[in-house]
Amino acid sequence: MGAKLGGGGGGRFDLGQNSDINVTPFVDVMLVLLIIFMVAIPAATVSIKLDLPPAVPPPPGAKMEEPTVINIQNGGVFIGEAATTVDRLPADLARKLNVPDPTKERVYIRANRDVRYGEFMQVMNTLQGNGYFQVALINEEL
Repeated sequence: MGAKLGGGGGGRFDLGQNSDINVTPFVDVMLVLLIIFMVAIPAATVSIKLDLPPAVPPPPGAKMEEPTVINIQNGGVFIGEAATTVDRLPADLARKLNVPDPTKERVYIRANRDVRYGEFMQVMNTLQGNGYFQVALINEEL
């Protein structure tokens, strides 16, 4: 017969320590979140239906019109190569476009990098104040 001399031993029903991590709840939560995101993301995307006209190339030999470009530089405002001022801009632009209703024509604006924001907005406000609402900005990479 033997005697137990050390302390703390386990009895017949002692389970002991379990140092394994139970990952089942973690996996369950992750799967539920995955399903929620799979359902929610397609509903969160916003789509805009566009009805674009088909692209038709111009016939060969057709004359392409040069766009009307307003250049804003530190030295002033130019329509193409002709110098103008902000006050004379609408009249000079109408004379350059030479159409019955010049406000319906598209006008392009190109500004130098060193132009102050106030100068640019003064030109934009002058154009919009005189009915030129089809204004496009030209962006050039350096």
